[in-house]
Amino acid sequence: MNQNLTAIAKDNMVRISPIKLSIIVNSIVNMKVSMAVNQLQFSSKRISKTVLKVLNAAVANAENNKQLDIDRLFIKEAFVGKSLRMKRWRPRAKGRAASILKPFSRVTIVVEERSENKKEKV
Repeated sequence: MNQNLTAIAKDNMVRISPIKLSIIVNSIVNMKVSMAVNQLQFSSKRISKTVLKVLNAAVANAENNKQLDIDRLFIKEAFVGKSLRMKRWRPRAKGRAASILKPFSRVTIVVEERSENKKEKV
């Protein structure tokens, strides 16, 4: 992996389960950045706005820190991991309590500048 042609952006506290987030994130891997932005903008999922913010941060890092051409950026990798879980309690019958787990996730997006002739996802 050529470090000069890649840029990374992360968000470590996304309030959604990793399974739900990975569906959105896996759908944009190997896409051109402009196509991925369009897909995330018109997605009906709530979390797509947060993933779009991370993608825009990765593009800004590529442009400002690495001086890469935005028109030739592709999403090389995008992966999801577990973060903390908030624990809450719901009252139940006979004075008992049931636990509620509210998971958080972390998302990382790696963009890479490549030439147009490489294979991309449509």
